[in-house]
Amino acid sequence: MLAALTGQSATVLGGEGGTSHVIPGANATLADLPPTTPGVFFKPMFLRYQGEASAQIPTAAGIVANVHATVETLILGGGYTVQPTLLGGAHYSVAAFLPYSWMDISADSEALGGIGVQSRVSGFGDLTVVPVMLAWKPSDWQYDFLLPIYAPTGSYELGRLGNPGLNYWTFDPIVGAAYSGAKTGLNAAIHLGYAMNTENPDTDYRSGDLLHVDASVQQIFPLGSGYLNVGAEGWYFQQVTGDSGSGARLGDFEGRTAGIGPVIGYIQPLGQQKLVLELKWLPELETRNRLNGDYLWLKAVYKF
Repeated sequence: MLAALTGQSATVLGGEGGTSHVIPGANATLADLPPTTPGVFFKPMFLRYQGEASAQIPTAAGIVANVHATVETLILGGGYTVQPTLLGGAHYSVAAFLPYSWMDISADSEALGGIGVQSRVSGFGDLTVVPVMLAWKPSDWQYDFLLPIYAPTGSYELGRLGNPGLNYWTFDPIVGAAYSGAKTGLNAAIHLGYAMNTENPDTDYRSGDLLHVDASVQQIFPLGSGYLNVGAEGWYFQQVTGDSGSGARLGDFEGRTAGIGPVIGYIQPLGQQKLVLELKWLPELETRNRLNGDYLWLKAVYKF
């Protein structure tokens, strides 16, 4: 029902299970920008999502309604940035992320005549591999291209209300631009992605394609031996093609979500290394064909 992603985990955005691999807050702020110096980076993250929906939602356990869900996900990941640059000065990195989720979901089952059912599940979610991560930084501006690929490696059972994995592939090319004012401390970023899904072979259900935009504005201030940054992040996700396949009993079921929330972080230089910490709360303000709730992210990035 709810899933896991690139360094990213459970969310609900239309599609089968009211779900998508792509999650608000995954690629939006300073902590998420592709590296522009060679070396290894480690990026652990924690995501908590709590939401509910009264409308019908198609899941691996059939059609359900009055859904209440709490999902907590720990994501471990990292990558490597090579030297030298290529393609006109692009810094090239590869990365991978593996989530583990704890899920508590309740709903009313159509197959059981509206009787309430509950699922408490924990397990690994779908592995995210990013074989292409490019960043051009000619000045205060940075231009990015990423290709996250979500592989159906997570725990999934047909007939189970909660599933950490989605049981299908997603390919999500992303382009973006970011500005980092060296003198003013003002930072802003925007990234646009188009997520394309394959069919779930167990349910004959293909979730529609998803257009998603994440943007953020942050101001950096000197604090102690490091730098405090505060700001806000907003997003708009829109499913642009309908769900399809013999399992799509609710038709197109096109989903949408939008919201905005505060972000606070701290950057600590450690000699040649750097530690970035970030906390953000992202409440959904407008949704369709999905749960409505709140995302709480805690991220850390350590650059060797």
